[in-house]
Amino acid sequence: MASDLLFETDAIDHGALTLDRKSLERWLPHRGQMLLLDGLVWRDDDFNRGIAVKHVRDDEFWCAGHIPDYPLMPGVLMIEAGAQLSSVLYYMRSGKEWFAGFTRIENTVFRGQVRPGDDLYILCLGLKYNPKRFVTQIQGVVNNEIVFDSTITGMAFPNVLPGVSVVAGNRKTTEATPRP
Repeated sequence: MASDLLFETDAIDHGALTLDRKSLERWLPHRGQMLLLDGLVWRDDDFNRGIAVKHVRDDEFWCAGHIPDYPLMPGVLMIEAGAQLSSVLYYMRSGKEWFAGFTRIENTVFRGQVRPGDDLYILCLGLKYNPKRFVTQIQGVVNNEIVFDSTITGMAFPNVLPGVSVVAGNRKTTEATPRP
């Protein structure tokens, strides 16, 4: 498991956004409280590396119950935010319009806390790619400290959400192919 950042980020403007939250809806089917990214900060030209940000607010749905009087962002939501960034990069790279979900989480280590008021930066590095499957390493960073590392595997599910285009005008109903 990495103890250093996945890649150098010093030359990247962490305050700039390539895509804002609304623009991410073009690339992700998630909405409302489950769209966990507030923006895409940066990505490389071949969609193999990227950085996204989650501005953790004190009105997040989990604050009242995880943990009362000392809210901590649940680890599963940190991993989901990383999976969303991985998916954005996958969709951009592949150009596919089918649903991609993650199928495996490995080597996850939580190293620190994420609390309301924090900016959680998610780093993603592609390890393996083909149009139907991808493996990425993700990290969460708060105040220049790594708060989690994980490796996730994603897979295309062409028969999930049939007739719905996930990319290029997200959630646009298209002519569905009848299922047998």
